[in-house]
Amino acid sequence: MSRYLMLRTPSANRVYAGEAGPLTAAELELTARFARDVEEAVVAGVGYLSFEADELAEGHLEAVARQSACFALFEADGDLLRPVALPPSFVLDDDLVTIPKYQGKTNEQFTQLLVNVTLAAVTREPSGPRQVLDPLAGRGTTLSTALRLGHDAYGVEGDEKAFEQMAAFYKTYLRRGRVKHKADVTAVRRDAKTIGQRFDATLTTLDRRLQVTAFTGDTRDSASLFGKKRFDAIVTDAPYGVAHGSRTDVRGVSGRRDRSAAGLLREAVPVWAGQLMHGGALGLSWNTLGLAREDLAGHLADAGLVVQEGGAWERFAHRVDSSIRRDLIVAVKP
Repeated sequence: MSRYLMLRTPSANRVYAGEAGPLTAAELELTARFARDVEEAVVAGVGYLSFEADELAEGHLEAVARQSACFALFEADGDLLRPVALPPSFVLDDDLVTIPKYQGKTNEQFTQLLVNVTLAAVTREPSGPRQVLDPLAGRGTTLSTALRLGHDAYGVEGDEKAFEQMAAFYKTYLRRGRVKHKADVTAVRRDAKTIGQRFDATLTTLDRRLQVTAFTGDTRDSASLFGKKRFDAIVTDAPYGVAHGSRTDVRGVSGRRDRSAAGLLREAVPVWAGQLMHGGALGLSWNTLGLAREDLAGHLADAGLVVQEGGAWERFAHRVDSSIRRDLIVAVKP
């Protein structure tokens, strides 16, 4: 048994306003089950995540490398730290998620944490790349994160301007990055009428072929847009209900624009649950100041999902600003 120290990227503390330690520790516990006795540690004034494990195999090292805040890994040898080389673990460069800058963008580090934790709950054995849906896709941070991890990415976005910016960015990025691909935007037609747009891109890397598909439309129409398509994971960041929150053009139960999570999620969760494969997981983050955790858990249970509870699953709540206390919740379809 050896002790390892994971050095977090310096940006982690800025993202989580001093709460990076508990959040990244919970992520490591859930996504790297071989890691035992996970705790924060300080060595020579520098903060690390400490954990114990048997000799780390290639798959274990890859799991550590994919942690949202991982910067470097060391093995403790008495008073010395021995660097441990981590394998390349991403299909595409990180600039795929860092280049786009816009108001209301979910931090890409938190997005990766949310994707990691949700995928860790999936019980269905993979038969290829995971199928990941973000039904509130915005300009595609979750989609890009899924692609970097080697998964197929799908989305629904109600704001046509955001959709067009996302499609334009992918086309430009893939062309300039000389990634072999095909990408196009087409009209979606029903009963001889155009009802929206669809973006499709196929990426071919050295060892795999990945798919991106996104529609314009209301998230509560996601099932009709994708038809019989089912997903391993649905990962999304719900509107926070503040001026700089989600720009997704969704409609509340009153028929008016609704930036709160409560009205939207009550109607959307059953739709999303129906799009999951058995053994798939739904992970979402939201502002707890607008919707209590127990109420959201009730919506998920009513939709036939099993909420992951206790331990690290309930250690992700953190303050974003005075009007947002963000948390995440994950539920599995039996």
